[in-house]
Amino acid sequence: MNIDAHQHFWKYSPRDFPWITSGMERLARDYLPPELIQTSQPHNISGSIAVQARQTKEETQWLLEYTDLYPSIRGVVGWVDLRSPSVGDDLSIFSQHKKFIGVRHVVQDEPDPRFLLGSDFLRGLRRLADFDLTYDLLVFPHQLPAAIELVRLLPDQHFVLDHMAKPRIKKCEINDWKHNFSELARHENVMCKLSGLVTEANWKVWQQHDFTPYLETALHAFRPERLMFGSDWPVCLLSAEYAEVVGLANSLIDQLSLDEAAAIRGTNAETFYGLVAD
Repeated sequence: MNIDAHQHFWKYSPRDFPWITSGMERLARDYLPPELIQTSQPHNISGSIAVQARQTKEETQWLLEYTDLYPSIRGVVGWVDLRSPSVGDDLSIFSQHKKFIGVRHVVQDEPDPRFLLGSDFLRGLRRLADFDLTYDLLVFPHQLPAAIELVRLLPDQHFVLDHMAKPRIKKCEINDWKHNFSELARHENVMCKLSGLVTEANWKVWQQHDFTPYLETALHAFRPERLMFGSDWPVCLLSAEYAEVVGLANSLIDQLSLDEAAAIRGTNAETFYGLVAD
């Protein structure tokens, strides 16, 4: 079973999505499950992980309600305020739904490069284990040192790095990112999503070879058993069609054994997120 381990849904309004700015008009509309199903099925993708796009509990609840309508949504990585004193109550409520599988915070937008290590945030992260929940790391390269400290502090927490920490592909910068990315990969409690790369390149005019050194670094650092494919749909549409994103991942995956390819395309996500069948 092939799984898209990273995609988003939303009902668009300028107020709710202020980050969709000039030049990003293609994203300024609704993106909902029927469209993803129609788009992904030709690529033998039968399920997906819906990841939060807004930092509200209301969106988390909305995504969970969609999983009841569309079995192809295998799980939801939602948002709760991990710094809140009542975080345990929020996690308890959402965890009553079997498809609430993890939490994410948009750390990339936080001005403090050590935000992940704040005492209140750490206290909330430590509660995830009580509910057997994963945590998606969304960071920029300069935030990787804090991520390394975090995963070392919480060796029993399961983490996954979104979008390979968004290397600066457009600027062909790799050395500092590669060093910290590879250091993070040394920690066995971390996995990595092959996702989000096309929007870090030169939109619409990228070439496949632009991504090769980054993909090869990911394969070497995490190995096939700790990688998973994600499209980052519909955000990816700023730079590439869904088929192109799949093709980019396949440029790496097709070099591997059948078992390794199957792991990246789905079984790693199933295991990591503890996905259950309907």
